[in-house]
Amino acid sequence: MEETAKSQQKKSCANCGAELNFKPGSHQLKCEYCGYEEFIEQAKSSFEELELKHYLKVVGNHAFTETIDLLHCKNCGANQHVEENYKSLHCVYCGEPLIKEDIEKEGWILPGALVPFQLDGKTARNIFKNWVNRIWFAPNKLKKAALDPESIHGLYVPYWTFDANLKAAYQGERGDYYYETQTYRTKNGNRTRQVRKTKWSSASGSVQGFVDDILINASEKKRREIPAKISHWNLKELVVFNSKYLAGFVTEKYTISLKDGHHLSFQKAKQIAHSWIRRDIGGDTQRIHHADIKLTEETFKHILLPLYISSYRYKNKEYHFYVNGQTGSISGTHPYSFWKIFLLIVAVLVAIGLIVIFAQ
Repeated sequence: MEETAKSQQKKSCANCGAELNFKPGSHQLKCEYCGYEEFIEQAKSSFEELELKHYLKVVGNHAFTETIDLLHCKNCGANQHVEENYKSLHCVYCGEPLIKEDIEKEGWILPGALVPFQLDGKTARNIFKNWVNRIWFAPNKLKKAALDPESIHGLYVPYWTFDANLKAAYQGERGDYYYETQTYRTKNGNRTRQVRKTKWSSASGSVQGFVDDILINASEKKRREIPAKISHWNLKELVVFNSKYLAGFVTEKYTISLKDGHHLSFQKAKQIAHSWIRRDIGGDTQRIHHADIKLTEETFKHILLPLYISSYRYKNKEYHFYVNGQTGSISGTHPYSFWKIFLLIVAVLVAIGLIVIFAQ
């Protein structure tokens, strides 16, 4: 069982033998004990866009190109790859303990690229701490969590990205606004007003273009949905996947299959097509009666994106906060302390009472 628990990404320091971890904001591994640093050799070729049709036809929902050691959280269902030297074996989403002896090997499509962490854990904790300090009536437990170095975890989140050539033939209507003067009666006499109307005319045609990097979150659990506020990464900073970038962090395996991810991407492609069609129709407003949307030369990538997560419980309710590991943007939910609010109300009422007494 000891062999199963070992991380395939573990790399030892050439100077002292301790384990090396990825250094955020660089392309290096660093030893936390002696300070030794080792460069991650960059791939000479760029990351590959995989031909989608072949994968869907040959392997369908299950395209496995490699295996990974995973811990499955029995509470919230998250599948996490945890480094051997990870100090706190708790689920990054719900905080439940994870047992190393429960590690299982599962197949996955090897990531083609990732965006490396640009922020280290200390910086992420400071962002969390400053965010908490700005919250009025935050309970003391939350303030303590912001100071706890074990309360925040760096996580690589799985995403699918899809590219395609899009072409859509459409039929619809173009609406152009015009105004008519209407007279209406009031108790003070007749008045006039401008009323907007729309002149509709038939429109048809086609649009086409390249759709680049439709991003689909590959984790299906609603309770782990990443807030839109921080779900923006600069994909121009994607680098060819190298397992050394995972050292010191948790990696979540996708739970939305390639096939389901492709279905979701088509819905986004449809929105893009409708946007192009409305622009092509022109006018002040548009109606789309029919759009025949076709995607060709479709490709995809499995990528990993960096995120810091903290989860905590307060009065049997779970709260989360997130920091984008590339940009530092933050979003989260938090409780309020009943007693702090109650004492403030009492203090305000006492102050008002004293003012009334002195005024009299």
